[in-house]
Amino acid sequence: MVESQAPREGSSFRHTNPIEDGIDLIDLLLFVLRAKRRIFVSTLAFGLLGVVIAFVVKPYFTATAVIMPPQQEQGTMSAIAGQLSSLGGLGAASAVGLKNPADMYVGILKSDGIAENLIRRFNLQAVYRTRLDIDTENRLAKESDFEAAKDGLIYIKVSDHDPARAAQLANAYVDELYALNSRLAVGQAAQRRTFFQKQLDDERKQLADAEDALKETQEKTGLIQLNGQAEEIIRNIASVKAQIASREVELGVARTYATDQNPDIAELEEQIAGLKKQLATLESTQGTTLPGDVQVPSGKVPEAGLDYLRKLREVRYHESLLELLAKQFEAASLDESKSAPQIQVVAPARTPERKAGPSRALIVLGLMFVGFTLATCLAIVTGVLRIIDSNPSQASRLQELKKASGLRTREHPPSA
Repeated sequence: MVESQAPREGSSFRHTNPIEDGIDLIDLLLFVLRAKRRIFVSTLAFGLLGVVIAFVVKPYFTATAVIMPPQQEQGTMSAIAGQLSSLGGLGAASAVGLKNPADMYVGILKSDGIAENLIRRFNLQAVYRTRLDIDTENRLAKESDFEAAKDGLIYIKVSDHDPARAAQLANAYVDELYALNSRLAVGQAAQRRTFFQKQLDDERKQLADAEDALKETQEKTGLIQLNGQAEEIIRNIASVKAQIASREVELGVARTYATDQNPDIAELEEQIAGLKKQLATLESTQGTTLPGDVQVPSGKVPEAGLDYLRKLREVRYHESLLELLAKQFEAASLDESKSAPQIQVVAPARTPERKAGPSRALIVLGLMFVGFTLATCLAIVTGVLRIIDSNPSQASRLQELKKASGLRTREHPPSA
């Protein structure tokens, strides 16, 4: 009887245990290759199932209608932006704040009002086999797609199992959009006209009050035209003050090299005194009044001119605002009287001849991939369980796991 010798310390020979050493990539490949027939059968079976499903499932068709939103005419709001453009940044900010018309009409197409009309018109609750209205609206929204393209056109796409109904729904969206746009345009024009009418009446009253205040200022100060009287008085006073300042500079320079008894200094002092008297006369003396002239005391010119300027500026402001409001009121009245901008149909939806989906090839390939994946995973799991089952230290735990899960266990023969 040959006794097995225990391996010496440091020897490279050792018994390997699959559980202790772990499972590497080669083990996984072995599991898959051993079950290749099962994987092939599973992949083929799922592929056949995909073929059946691909031919049983209903195809759907997509119809597309293309429209061009109405071009914005020089209506009320755009006219306001144009009138305010002369004020610089205000006009630019107004123009920037305007929404893209295509995006606005896409929002209208997605509104609940249009969806409800289409549901009633085509009895979509019965078509979609839904019980609640909200479910029908959600299904219609899912089957509909609206795109505001960069070229300014709006593409309305509707999918349905019935190609004729898909085209009818797409064209019905166009009809509903046209009707709703007409109602909104007339209503908005009427609201704008009423608003500008009220503003126009208020501004007329404010302009009348400003004109009365200006007239009262004219009667109080005697100013009739600011550019004629005020500029002449201010120009004369400024000229005298400039001469006084010039003479005082000359006097200061002369005193650096001469005494007060110097004739030049005496002459300069005499000139300065005369100019100051002339300035006092201009500032306080009210001259003679010629026929048709109105003279104002020069001491009151700055105060009177400032008050007059404020009142005149108020009148000019209200005049400009009244003119602007009058133009906008006229534009709103024209918008109300004429029809709404028409939506132009670039291409009506036609009954599609080719289905849009689902793709039968994708269905078959997808199910084949599912079958392959499931069979591969099952092969790997089965191989790992076999390795665990072959290890006595893990076998008892595996049996307990199977018993706890209700799986059948196989009895191992007692080892000799």
